[in-house]
Amino acid sequence: MQKNTILALSLLGSQLINAQQQNLVKYVNPLIGTEKMGHTFPGATVPFGAVQLSPETDSIPYAVNHKYNPRVYDYCAGYRYEDSTITGFSHTHFNGTGHSDLGDFLIMPTVGKLQLNPGTAKNPESGYRSRFSHSTEKVEAGYYKVKLDDYNVIAEMTASNRVGFHQYTFPKSDQSHIVFDLNAGIYNYDDKNTWTYVRVVNDTLVTGYRQTRGWARNRTVYFAMTFSKPFKNYGQKNEDGQVDYKGFWRKWNQDQNFPLIEGKNIKMYFDFATNQDEKVKIKFAISPVSQSNALENLNAEIPHWNFEQVKEEAKQNWNKELNRIQIKASEDHKTNFYTAMYHAFINPTTYMDVNGQYKGLDQEVHQAKDFTNYTTFSLWDTYRALHPLFNIIQPTRNNDMIKSMMKHYDQNPIKMLPIWSHYANENWCMSGYHSVTLIADAIVKGTYNGDANKALDACIVTANKRDYEGIGDYIDKGYIPAEKNGTSVSNTLEYAFDDWSIAQAAKKLNRMDVYETFIKRSENWKNNYDSSIGFMRPKLADGSFKKEFDPLSTHGQGFIEGNTWNYSFFVPQDPIALMNIMGGKKSFTKKLDDLFSMHLPDEYFADTEDITREGIIGGYVHGNEPAHHVAYLYNWAGQPWKTQEKIRTILDMQYKPTPDGLGGNDDTGQMSAWYIFSALGFYSVQQGADEYAIGSPLVDHAVLNLENGKQFEIEVKNQSKKNVYIQKIELNGKKYSSFNLKHQDIVNGGKIVFYMGEKPKK
Repeated sequence: MQKNTILALSLLGSQLINAQQQNLVKYVNPLIGTEKMGHTFPGATVPFGAVQLSPETDSIPYAVNHKYNPRVYDYCAGYRYEDSTITGFSHTHFNGTGHSDLGDFLIMPTVGKLQLNPGTAKNPESGYRSRFSHSTEKVEAGYYKVKLDDYNVIAEMTASNRVGFHQYTFPKSDQSHIVFDLNAGIYNYDDKNTWTYVRVVNDTLVTGYRQTRGWARNRTVYFAMTFSKPFKNYGQKNEDGQVDYKGFWRKWNQDQNFPLIEGKNIKMYFDFATNQDEKVKIKFAISPVSQSNALENLNAEIPHWNFEQVKEEAKQNWNKELNRIQIKASEDHKTNFYTAMYHAFINPTTYMDVNGQYKGLDQEVHQAKDFTNYTTFSLWDTYRALHPLFNIIQPTRNNDMIKSMMKHYDQNPIKMLPIWSHYANENWCMSGYHSVTLIADAIVKGTYNGDANKALDACIVTANKRDYEGIGDYIDKGYIPAEKNGTSVSNTLEYAFDDWSIAQAAKKLNRMDVYETFIKRSENWKNNYDSSIGFMRPKLADGSFKKEFDPLSTHGQGFIEGNTWNYSFFVPQDPIALMNIMGGKKSFTKKLDDLFSMHLPDEYFADTEDITREGIIGGYVHGNEPAHHVAYLYNWAGQPWKTQEKIRTILDMQYKPTPDGLGGNDDTGQMSAWYIFSALGFYSVQQGADEYAIGSPLVDHAVLNLENGKQFEIEVKNQSKKNVYIQKIELNGKKYSSFNLKHQDIVNGGKIVFYMGEKPKK
């Protein structure tokens, strides 16, 4: 391992307070969110690990007859709790996204007749898949176990950062196989694989790579796979179809025991003879750079064959991270809380090898110096709560994530910070340029230790990219014309907030010319507010509002993942100005009340993939992110008791310790980070401000063990399901009358006490 990586890890460990470690892993349930919504995976990974080794329960194609297949959305993470078969175990997964990719390098143990296609769920015998039962599943942080009923094989897996470790317990058989499907993937379609290369080095070691074009347009993952036992035979099935030119490779029989395999659609097998209860183990390492780096990753992270040791190390790795926040609460609340922390610490993921090398956006190999390079930035979601949470309890990692974004900017010929990026690719998903918001948040809170002025310069260049999604019109007109962009209103609102964040960072750095420019731009939200109806509304190029408009609809109205009822409150940078333009406190609070109490007919979300009735409270949609701050706006309206009531309602309704326990996609940790913040009693409404809005704590007691060696303690007196209203607050022994909590008061260490009651304290 690289010296500076070892040093960083040791420093990180020493920075954690020497509080008594608790066994918190027992409260993590990775199955939460694997049914209906959530799109989480229940497999083996370590915090922020490059490998997420997890079962796939079906092989749903992205398209059928070249048309989008709606069923594929159910398999964003590869696993569905309702399914009864497993097709195999692959090494890369997203956590809770509403679109997908990955699912690389699927491995499946089988016994009996060799089959190299997955078959169908209705007829498992037609392929290599197997039936399974949840009764034989054991799922923990860093560990997964299940019995494959059709083969009488016990499958177990754990992981280090870059290596997946499989352990398969076979029955006695002369026909035991390991199927290695390099064509399988999530959101798969014909020609998604652009090339696959496999090299059989010897009878226990195989290396290669897979190149795909999907959500990431050009993604290459290298691997090294080693077996604990030599295989007897091996072979492949190439499903490339008719190829006009094959050169002179026809001289060889490439289907059996041939060590150099190439093609687009490769499926391999490795044959073994096994004794009763014999364990065949596989170590599978990945790399963004090369086969040799993958092998180096494998040898550096797991140089032995002790499965139980790696399982225990993964468990302790998770336990250390979970102990950053120690809470007292009911058993169900602990399960929700620590599962939320587990989900929040999956992404972003490590994207560099043990030697510090990684592939950049320019497709060149780069060396990370003095930082860990990360990928998987779902920024439209995670700027709201996940990265602000990291600013408190993972500042070292958040610093490295920002440095990774700056490298993305440097290597990007378009010269923009990330929008939604993974695996050395920008996929341009969702709206806004929210990397600037989390960068500004870190600058304002003083947690960024890089070149802050250079980071601000990158934010400015990104925000002025005129040919990107209406930014030119936004700058010139103050809004985006509806004729030019289907999400013109939400883009304008989100750009305005991003600009406010840039202004706050500029003010912190005393660059007042930048501040003046962007604080003025941050008021552009006003241009889409139609006072005649009291809602945000699409505006045409001639300055008039679009006539055909339905405030309840999420389609064709100028918004992304939301309607105007939710987006009309998206002015987190200036709730007072929004309140005034809506007619003052009384009108503003009535509209908030109406949002939470109205009825949204099914027709308005029936064809929306990521929303179900369970994810809606009145017209408030918690399952999508744009309204995540809305319940806290009552604080600005002078009615904080309504914030307290609504927050506890959302915590209770939208998060449950069950497979259908999430009211929407976790979105790489944003839903979970909202829960963590809100359960502790405060939330980041304004990213780029140095304070948090106070809500209603759900925990009985909490200790935040900070990296600077200090502790911030939260005590909740008279906590109960009914006592949701704050009666009094004390901070460090003194009465505290504000409903905003300063960031510095947290990181300096100290104690806040909430006194709760059954009736609102007006």
